Amino acid sequence: MQAMRSRWFAIGMHVGLWCVLYLAVTHLGGKTPDYRIAETSTVASPGPVPVASMESLFASTQWPNPQGGTNSLNPFTTSYFVPVPSPTPPAPTTRKIEVTYQGFYQAGDDMKHAVVKVADSFVVASIGASIATNLFVADASLQNLILTNLSAQTNLLLLNAKKEIEIPIK
Repeated sequence: MQAMRSRWFAIGMHVGLWCVLYLAVTHLGGKTPDYRIAETSTVASPGPVPVASMESLFASTQWPNPQGGTNSLNPFTTSYFVPVPSPTPPAPTTRKIEVTYQGFYQAGDDMKHAVVKVADSFVVASIGASIATNLFVADASLQNLILTNLSAQTNLLLLNAKKEIEIPIK
C-alpha cells in the first residue's frame, strides 16, 4: 500500500498514460489498409433449372404404396392426454330449507298450534302435524320448538332464530 501511495508511483503512471495517448494520436506502428474498387466478374450465370426432366420425379408412379391397412392406429396420436369423463353425480335426494319458529297459541283446552316460517311461507301446525316433507312438530313451548322426522331425529328451534334443516325431496 505504501508503494501505491508514493509520489514517484503517481508520477510514473502519469507519464505512462501521456505516452500511450501520444502513440494513439500519432498513429505510430500502423498504417491504413489499401482500399480499391472491386472488379466485377464476367462469368456467365448458369442456365435455368431443367424443369422438363423434373416432371418424372413427381409422377404418381413414384409414390410409395402404403403397406399397412388404412384403419391402423396412428403412432403419433395418443389417448393419454384425453380427460376421462367424470361420472355424473347422482341426483340429490335431500334439500335444505330454512325454518324459523315464530311462537305458538292455544285456545282453552285445545291443542297447541305452532307458527313456523318455512322458507318464505308461514305454516300453522298442531302438535304431531307435518310442516314439510317428513318433518313433524313434536312439542312447542314459549322459547323453543322440537321437530322430529320418521327416523326419530329431533331438531330444536329457538324462538325467532333461523335454522337450516335437511329434508328429503318428494
